[in-house]
Amino acid sequence: MVYVFLAEGFEEVEALSPVDMLRRAGVAVTTVGVTGKVVTGSHKVPVTADITESELQLDGAVEMIVLPGGMPGTLNEEKSEMVQAAIDYCAQNDRYIAAICAAPSILGHCGLLHGKTAVCYTGFEQELTGAEIGSQGVVVDGKIITARGAGVAVDFGLTLVGVLLGTEKQAQIRASILCD
Repeated sequence: MVYVFLAEGFEEVEALSPVDMLRRAGVAVTTVGVTGKVVTGSHKVPVTADITESELQLDGAVEMIVLPGGMPGTLNEEKSEMVQAAIDYCAQNDRYIAAICAAPSILGHCGLLHGKTAVCYTGFEQELTGAEIGSQGVVVDGKIITARGAGVAVDFGLTLVGVLLGTEKQAQIRASILCD
């Protein structure tokens, strides 16, 4: 199971592109409303989450969590005790943690980027405490996956497919959406 957190003010494309890519690949994905069942993105697009954070179960079925960026979405994610619990669960149980745009700052604040290469939205680099700042659009370093922003949201989603299901499935989904 992959959980994608949606907090009020999240960046829509950064959340929904990974959901789309993963679901196309047959991965079980559940969107989690951090601030309610209907969550409004940073561009005023309301999205109905599959579950609310009170319904989230952190157990052996969790393969990955995804933290979209956006403002104030990133701040709202970081304030959530359940999001923090999910980050801790994944870190302690060797599960993937993926974050895009401003959201990698949350991982920096948690101390999870020490000795890792990571990327984020321009201007947030100082928040990636302990990380070596990469230059690619999407970076995979162990179980931490980070991405720069909305412009690489599809690549981010395809990368998540690749780490979970392999490069063959990733290439299949890439070809099916005509992504060069």
